[in-house]
Amino acid sequence: MLLTMKACKKFISVIFISLVACQSPTVNVQVHRGNALGTTYSIQYKGNAIDYSQNQKGIDSIFQVVNQSMSTYWPESDISKINRGDDSLVVDIHFQKVFKKATQIWEATEGFFDPSVGSLVNAYGFGPQKALQSIGEKKLDSLLIITGWEKIQLSEEGRIQKKFPTIQIDFNAIAKGYTVDVIADYLSEKGYQNFLVEIGGELVSKGKSPKSNAYWKVAIDDPQQGYQRQFKTTISLQDEGLATSGNYRKYRIDSSSGEKYVHSLNPHTGLPVKSKILSTSVRAKECMTADAYATALMVLPLEKGKILIDENPNLEAYWIVAQGEKSIEIQSQGW
Repeated sequence: MLLTMKACKKFISVIFISLVACQSPTVNVQVHRGNALGTTYSIQYKGNAIDYSQNQKGIDSIFQVVNQSMSTYWPESDISKINRGDDSLVVDIHFQKVFKKATQIWEATEGFFDPSVGSLVNAYGFGPQKALQSIGEKKLDSLLIITGWEKIQLSEEGRIQKKFPTIQIDFNAIAKGYTVDVIADYLSEKGYQNFLVEIGGELVSKGKSPKSNAYWKVAIDDPQQGYQRQFKTTISLQDEGLATSGNYRKYRIDSSSGEKYVHSLNPHTGLPVKSKILSTSVRAKECMTADAYATALMVLPLEKGKILIDENPNLEAYWIVAQGEKSIEIQSQGW
């Protein structure tokens, strides 16, 4: 089953990753905060305040470049032009890296991770407070024709070749994590050894927190918390990436059983199915990989996802699964 890439990542802001560290007023910590890529970001590092302004310019420049390359919200971005049918455009190195990683994970997940499902998402009306729309067989068949990552190729010259010009590409489930990696590389190249980069809940850590002199510690929210903040678990990050996907605020209650389900789409059939997976978190060496796999595990059947993680020693995963009307069962693998 597949929770749509677009719907899943749209609600990532409801799963907050909280930074946990002891405060120390004597530590020279620089913090950059703001809004980018449709969400918030926080970048912390041990460094000199003299370099703060220059680093902010560098960070802003990275956001600008990524948006120009892959933002579906920018009408004149490369991806928007490609989605309108432009097959002459040569994409930049950022687009190429994300395309190749998306292809790799599409293959590893047997097509359940598929950045081309946007047309199906829109047709079904997935989203908060929206009723699930029905799609006739004829309409479904026409949408399946323009769905499928195997119908999109990247040429040696850097041009995107689509089998049908109306196929839509959406890197929302991977580009945010990639941007985290790019900023982390920027800080490393500048010589910083202790930092944490976070964009919309996707993170990469390096070294230790200058406030606690311990590995960066983060917390994952409890999906069933009330007005008071509650964490399901806390973990330490050691030079690695972490990404969380989820849409537990988008669940529906089965009227007969009282069970919680989130509606998902199978990209192979285009049909909606039910899933009890409320959130998934993935640890990997780079955030781009964690980001994509966190989405993939939301869309894969739970047992199939466990096998996938079991077979990949470079990944660790953590699921929060609905059980009954109120209880939450935690499933973990290699965590």
